[in-house]
Amino acid sequence: MSEISSSSAAQAKRRILVTSALPYANGSIHLGHLLEHIQTDIWTRFQRLRGHECYSVCADDAHGTPVMLKAQELGITPEQMVEQTRAEHHQDLQDFFVNYDNYYVTHSPENKALCETIYQRLDEAGYISKRTINQLFDPEKQMFLPDRFVKGTCPSCGAEDQNGDSCDVCGATYSPTEVKNPRSVVSGATPVLKESEHFFFDLPQFEGMLKDWIRSGALQEEMANKLQEWFEAGLQQWDISRDAPYFGFEIPGAPNKFFYVWVDAPVGYMASFKNFCDQNGVDFDPFWQEGNDTELYHFIGKDITYFHCLFWPAMLEGAGYRKPTGVNIHGFVTVNGAKMSKSRGTFIKGRTYLDHLNPEYLRYYFASKLSDGVTDIDLNFTDFAQKVNADLVGKVVNIASRCASFITKRFDGKLSETVLEPELVAQFHEAADSIASMYEKRKYNQAIREIMALADKANQFIDSNAPWVTIKEEDKQQFTHDVCSLGINLFRILVTYLKPVLPVLAEKAEAFLNDELNWESSQNCLTGHAINKFKPMMQRVEMEKIDAMVEASKESLVAAQPKSDPNSPLAKDPISDTIEFDDFAKIDLRIAKIANAEHVEGADKLLRLQLDLGGETKQVFAGIKSAYSPEDLIGKHTVMVANLAPRKMRFGLSEGMVLAAGPGGSELYILEPHEGAQPGMRVK
Repeated sequence: MSEISSSSAAQAKRRILVTSALPYANGSIHLGHLLEHIQTDIWTRFQRLRGHECYSVCADDAHGTPVMLKAQELGITPEQMVEQTRAEHHQDLQDFFVNYDNYYVTHSPENKALCETIYQRLDEAGYISKRTINQLFDPEKQMFLPDRFVKGTCPSCGAEDQNGDSCDVCGATYSPTEVKNPRSVVSGATPVLKESEHFFFDLPQFEGMLKDWIRSGALQEEMANKLQEWFEAGLQQWDISRDAPYFGFEIPGAPNKFFYVWVDAPVGYMASFKNFCDQNGVDFDPFWQEGNDTELYHFIGKDITYFHCLFWPAMLEGAGYRKPTGVNIHGFVTVNGAKMSKSRGTFIKGRTYLDHLNPEYLRYYFASKLSDGVTDIDLNFTDFAQKVNADLVGKVVNIASRCASFITKRFDGKLSETVLEPELVAQFHEAADSIASMYEKRKYNQAIREIMALADKANQFIDSNAPWVTIKEEDKQQFTHDVCSLGINLFRILVTYLKPVLPVLAEKAEAFLNDELNWESSQNCLTGHAINKFKPMMQRVEMEKIDAMVEASKESLVAAQPKSDPNSPLAKDPISDTIEFDDFAKIDLRIAKIANAEHVEGADKLLRLQLDLGGETKQVFAGIKSAYSPEDLIGKHTVMVANLAPRKMRFGLSEGMVLAAGPGGSELYILEPHEGAQPGMRVK
């Protein structure tokens, strides 16, 4: 990513536009979403604190089949549902102090106009083609079915009730047209095969440009390496159309054909900014045209990298717009070391968190964990409470509370004219460039570490000079005044450095200090300055409130899928299909160590596992990608079916099956044996 040193950033005013990925308009904001919005907000607040012209925009992603069907289920129009959800999302984000200049929606006149302009430019340049494809069609609902709306029997292993694109049991991937006994998730009807003309964007024409841009420093090297797999497999033309009925924008000159949601979603960044510019007199064009000194950054999760780093820059290039300066990619959120789970109460909505805890706790904890990499962030509640209590309450706020009462009660509420230890102050001031560099590079965890090291020094200074002792000595009054005044000044510098992370704490500090905190003024000390009476700024985290939040987040999976639904796997008797003992005895279950795990090129749900059975190695393709990252699996022990007949898949030969439990998706857990079990041991 393009980086500017803190010294040059302080000299030259930059013009920056920042976006976050758009929350989808059919569900609530949860802690996974908030990681990104908080990361974005910290970065934009930092840029503004440094005096730069920095705008940030976001919107609700409104279009697509799921939104259309959800609205039908609720008995309202998609537009009504989207507006309700957008208002809910925006309020949640505001209550976490995420401050977008504009929070809009993709179902807008600006987005429609921009989508049509981009499409027409791409079409005129020869980047759009048409061809007829076969799709499954629901005869009752009179609609074509996307992959996720088809269920049926896996064509590879025969498992029932599998998704239209992959099998959770054997890990095979396939086309919806290959599914045996298919049914529509929408109506339950048996779909029929039907032809339809679709529109395609010629992505392969942009291969050279994309390779250069990806290696230009616009994104992390690890993600650039990951994207290389797409080039090795060969870029394919991208289907950008969907058939009616569909909630979205109709393609110009093509009745009943609509832009696929991933066409208009990123254009929504432009539309949200256009809406803001029109209302606030800001010039839109310099931020989206080549040849300007403006900067454009997207903050996204790793699961949507290929949309933002292949399709989106190619669309922009083909339509004559500038490409992003940088795409900043982060990992996912786990809770207490595991994927977020509704049954365990760790799939936590933003509003549920707000009902129990201070939002700045979460902002600080995420900041203390966030780096410039794409590793997942674990929200460990014990660590969460200890870190907030120790760092914010015990270190930072404690500095002011220890010194303020002496200033207000004994020295007329005014700071001393003397700076007692200029050398100590210099250490705090000299850290500004390093901390600024860490914020700029999104290495928030390093910035927090450096700030807390300074807080330790401030507390050590107060401890060593013990103003609560010297205040009792007549000849030490001035010394006490100087000590407490310096403590207040050190607190002021620390809170300025933390202001991008903790805006409300900074507001309270500004009211107490009778001063506005900014990066430049933090390099001066307040002397002879009147302060106000100190008021408590932050309370300690109580584990009882965390426990209550988790309890409030628990959902019964059975309640979530009523037994009246004949298609729900929970509506069926889980032991109705019995087998004989002799059948079970044929299964050879073995302990296996996961020697290696890696992504499978071209597969959405598969991971390739190399399993060590104690002298013998087997390759298995497992459909657990939604629940695990490869690096998290290496070295773990699990249980596998060792005598399953090898099955040839299009990705290679699968020589067994690992055992996992759970309802599927992110809530899928491989079986791990007790500590001490060794590879090759038979499970009895």
